Amino acid sequence: MAGRCAMSALDSALSDYLALRRAMGFSLERDAKLLAQFVGYLDQEHSGVMSVQAALDWALLPAPASPGWLGYRMSVVRGFARYLNSIDPCVQVPPDGLLPGRAAHAVPYLYSDADIGALVEETRRLRTPLRAATLSTLIVLLRVTGMRIGEGIGLDDVDLDHGGHTLLIRSGKAGKTRLIPVHPTTTAALLDYQHQRDQVFPAAPPGALFVNSNGHRLLYVGVSVTFTKLVRRAGLTCPSRTGRPRIHDLRH
Repeated sequence: MAGRCAMSALDSALSDYLALRRAMGFSLERDAKLLAQFVGYLDQEHSGVMSVQAALDWALLPAPASPGWLGYRMSVVRGFARYLNSIDPCVQVPPDGLLPGRAAHAVPYLYSDADIGALVEETRRLRTPLRAATLSTLIVLLRVTGMRIGEGIGLDDVDLDHGGHTLLIRSGKAGKTRLIPVHPTTTAALLDYQHQRDQVFPAAPPGALFVNSNGHRLLYVGVSVTFTKLVRRAGLTCPSRTGRPRIHDLRH
């Protein structure tokens, strides 16, 4: 047999698998949705049997789809199948060479000092002085610390240690927490930004370090759209062997 399980057993196994992976630091939001769909598919189309053919049939369902997306779907199922196989050796595990497609990774754009200067200069054309200060300070902070954009906009005032010259990253990759040492000039720049921000919103309680024009924490989509405009206005172009300038690339 290819490893027949009642759906209740598969559902339970999926819950245990996700709990195990999350305990290791993985969020698995997309994986959990895909695997729930896969388990439902097994019940409807393959009588709850986990087999290589069932995995392949399900992974190929979205049409048309890129090789990278098909490969990702198969890799998600493969991980779950390996877990099931550790419990029941009769469960088939899709081989590594089956749907090996991978999404192409963007080649990082390496910003020069002149590029950063041009981006900061363009922030002065933004609608309000606070917005200009927010984007220019955030861009330079990402550049000098190497932190991710999500970590930058997730910073709170209390995460900046003025005396120790450190930033506390509370929700980094895989939910990890870490301290980033910063130069005293970076601390001074952040303090200057906080002072300017607090003049615009004097009654706001301590909270997000970087705020938008309404005094709320920045959202990634808004920062990304504005950054794309700054790149275009600054005239930054991508050489033939690199990708387009992205905000994520500031950390390289």
